Amino acid sequence: MNGTPRALNRVLLFIIGVKLLAIGALVLLLATVPAVASWWHSWSAGVWANAENAFRQTRFPGREESWLWIVAGIVLVLVIIGMVAWLSQQGKGRANLLVAGDDDGDVDGEVQIGGGVAEQALRAALAERSDLASSSVATYEVNGQPGLRVRIQPRQGVAPHTLAADVSKLVEALDLVIGKKTPVLVHMVAGTRAKFTKAERVR
Repeated sequence: MNGTPRALNRVLLFIIGVKLLAIGALVLLLATVPAVASWWHSWSAGVWANAENAFRQTRFPGREESWLWIVAGIVLVLVIIGMVAWLSQQGKGRANLLVAGDDDGDVDGEVQIGGGVAEQALRAALAERSDLASSSVATYEVNGQPGLRVRIQPRQGVAPHTLAADVSKLVEALDLVIGKKTPVLVHMVAGTRAKFTKAERVR
């Protein structure tokens, strides 16, 4: 329900995972296969010699420094900027206001209801339920319209459809309080906490 670039994240994780797997396999082969170790020594020595030659040929006139260090610094800065931009996209989409509109009364003005009001009300109602292992409520903006995401983790043995119906009733009561129908996403999850937490089953 948020603006997290999940497709990009999966691609990056796949690339990083493949690289780590390749590095691990190479390290394992270097430690166990003598032929691979000898090839690595000869190959790395050639690469190091070529790198030293490249730095010698790209020195500033009359100086020992190479301009390749400047290029490397620029590349690192670009990588850092890209990482910051990528991190800023994670979890994007949170909203502060749930309702904002003009007052229909005699006094001119605008009525605003913060998302925290709905979040606290739903969290308080869900916290009283013994059939939930955990719950969380957050306000997000989707296609320019604010909405609520209710994430609940039922305990083992709880009927999901019954729980979803009860949450829907809470949301309907919230709509009556704030005077506007709010889009809500109810997300049920399961985990070890739901399996091992001691609790009575819903009957």
